[in-house]
Amino acid sequence: MFGITVVYHQRNAKPDSTYRYYGNLVEMARDVDTMVVIVPGGAATRHLVNRDVVEALGPNGTLINIGRGTVVDEVELVAALRDGRLGAAGLDVFEDEPHVPDGLCDLDNVVLTPHTGSATVETRRAMGDLTVQNLRTFFADGTVETPVPECKHLQKA
Repeated sequence: MFGITVVYHQRNAKPDSTYRYYGNLVEMARDVDTMVVIVPGGAATRHLVNRDVVEALGPNGTLINIGRGTVVDEVELVAALRDGRLGAAGLDVFEDEPHVPDGLCDLDNVVLTPHTGSATVETRRAMGDLTVQNLRTFFADGTVETPVPECKHLQKA
């Protein structure tokens, strides 16, 4: 699709996936041209994209973060973009939202947009419907349609 090779990194490999799995994010960053970050925020993912990952992407690499701002070490990101150690970035989330870090707005190798990917009537309705369905099944039998790994401890065994 689109003439690209898709690879991924996460806590565990998906045995049914046809895409290549990387257990190490830095190794994956070395092998890709563009890295799209779509992960939840929180202590487990804070600054997951750090100096090592940015260096591995390199001066021809592009980082796109549409997950949570806290996942990327913004001080390192800004420095790498300014120094040419990272080629480009596309961001719609920031570490201290809604504040955009100093230095990003004046760079030619950055695209900044507001985090509005789900801002359609249809998507918001579907999100609300899914929330209601999750609540119904949770209170009925302790399960949910779309489990969130960070909330597993809240579910019945």
